[in-house]
Amino acid sequence: MASAPQPQLPLFYQDLLPLNSRDHGDWKVSSFDDAGFLKDTHAIPLTVDEFVDAQRNFPIVFTAGDNPLPIALMGLNEGVNTFIADDGKLESGLYVPAYIRRYPFILAKLNQQSDDMSLCFDPSAGVVGKTDDGQQLFDKDGKPTDYTNGVLEFCKKFEESGQRTRSFLDELKKLDILMDGEIAITRGDMPDKPFVYRGFRMVDEKKLRELTAETTEQLNKNGMMMLIHAHLFSMNLMRTVFERQSAQGKVPTKK
Repeated sequence: MASAPQPQLPLFYQDLLPLNSRDHGDWKVSSFDDAGFLKDTHAIPLTVDEFVDAQRNFPIVFTAGDNPLPIALMGLNEGVNTFIADDGKLESGLYVPAYIRRYPFILAKLNQQSDDMSLCFDPSAGVVGKTDDGQQLFDKDGKPTDYTNGVLEFCKKFEESGQRTRSFLDELKKLDILMDGEIAITRGDMPDKPFVYRGFRMVDEKKLRELTAETTEQLNKNGMMMLIHAHLFSMNLMRTVFERQSAQGKVPTKK
């Protein structure tokens, strides 16, 4: 079974195989026992369709650089996820980003000269294979089962959300309302040594207020203003996540 071309694999994915009835006709997919694959990841890619739900649990910021993308912060430092327990379980009651729910499946191009995308999976995830238990991927005639069709539809919708997300970011860049973010958080036992977090982008509230009435009206009509506000409201959770890290002993030691 040949792996799909993979010059640079996305977050979590260590390998990709195209799913097909010839090689995987009797394969099944089981559920993850835990969310251990998340434990060292502090930032999860997010789509604009998720802003309203995600902002209840996580700060939403944008990556640095010329082509920023939205991410949900599950920790403020590299390698720190404050929502994964010691047993590898994800904290209950959270909104789980679609990027996580999609794994280990993904739509990928098998031919870089074509725009066609195929449903692939990461065999290293350990949940897809020849097992007695789990969801059957293909029926006896080699046709995708309802489960597989559901996975395919979910991945298609994720790609469509990704396109809307890119359009949203293009508009923010045109409006020139993104700025380099910086958050300083002080801890009670170290009031004179704030913890400063940089390396992300956020909407500049001053520039947002200075937009023309016509532009503001348009942002309200097309739904962008709601997304911007969800992002800004979520920034209040930066301190909450910091306090979670502190309580878990995962805040870097200051010299």
